[in-house]
Amino acid sequence: MSSMTSLRPANMERSAGDEILSDYRQRRALEESERAERKRVDSAEQYSELNSADLRIRAWEKVHQLRMPSDPLHPALAAIATATQLTLEDVQNEQRLRIARRASGGV
Repeated sequence: MSSMTSLRPANMERSAGDEILSDYRQRRALEESERAERKRVDSAEQYSELNSADLRIRAWEKVHQLRMPSDPLHPALAAIATATQLTLEDVQNEQRLRIARRASGGV
């Protein structure tokens, strides 16, 4: 009886497959950890007293993937003020500065 047998035992094939799966899981865990750290840093930038109002609001926009509304009476401005630990007046002032920059051709 002539049968071809694999040169690698079945347990080695399984261990290679397990190793690939383990590497994948470790890579995914590392990516998730890095993503959580970026989110933590981005969130902290929203209310850091070391950052200007502009930087705090930009951090808020980045975290929430939204732009600050241009309407000075928009209810989201109060939420931005709370999240950035700025006053509503600070947020509205930054809003006016952005509108003025856009009107003058700046970005």
